[in-house]
Amino acid sequence: MPLNMNADILELREFYASRLGRAAERAITAALASLWRPIHEERLVGIGYAVPFLERFGQDCDRAIALMPGGQGAIPWPSPQGSLTALVDIEELPFGDASVDRILLVHALEFAESPLEFLNEIWRVLAPGGHLVIVVPNRRGVWSRFEHTPFGSGRPWSRGQLVRLLREALFTPAAASEALHFAPFRRRSMLALAPALERLGRRAWPLFSGVVILEATKQIYRGIPVASERRERRRLMQPVLLPQGAGAGFGR
Repeated sequence: MPLNMNADILELREFYASRLGRAAERAITAALASLWRPIHEERLVGIGYAVPFLERFGQDCDRAIALMPGGQGAIPWPSPQGSLTALVDIEELPFGDASVDRILLVHALEFAESPLEFLNEIWRVLAPGGHLVIVVPNRRGVWSRFEHTPFGSGRPWSRGQLVRLLREALFTPAAASEALHFAPFRRRSMLALAPALERLGRRAWPLFSGVVILEATKQIYRGIPVASERRERRRLMQPVLLPQGAGAGFGR
């Protein structure tokens, strides 16, 4: 599939509702928890399909919102009655400069048509010293070689490639972790071994994990580019689905 083609929202939801998806979610959540520092008054944005993890880490922050790429589609979160989901162009985020404290990317960077331009836009909306946490398929891992999970789509990354990209976008890599050290089994009997294999894999074969997780901070000495026609269009943008209560809160 083309590298810039997004995963389908229904396939993502179906995967995380499956036994394999729930096992993957638990493993990634544990790896995120090892480097996630709670900031109770922060504004958190998940981009891509970060909903399974916002449900865990969004509880520790002041407010959270889920942004989903237009090519992927969107579902209401946390509920249809009180949705905090917006359908957006990921290279023109509907926030002002320096308005977000932390961004979590899951099923996002590997589908970006221009990864550097995407990170430049994230740099723009992050507050000085803000944190970016990226979860991407590991190009060395077996998960990127199987198409029955969303980690088998898009462009996989090595940790070294991701570090170089972040530095080019003027982020400072701060911490790293890995997850999905077990193979993407679909049989119930094999999935029962996943927790033990995950613990063993963290020690024995971390280079071959299914995903690479990297945290970076925004360097605050980057120059502000001259406003362009593209930037002027961005100032006028509104998300397709305006999250309830998010317009004023994130614009402060």
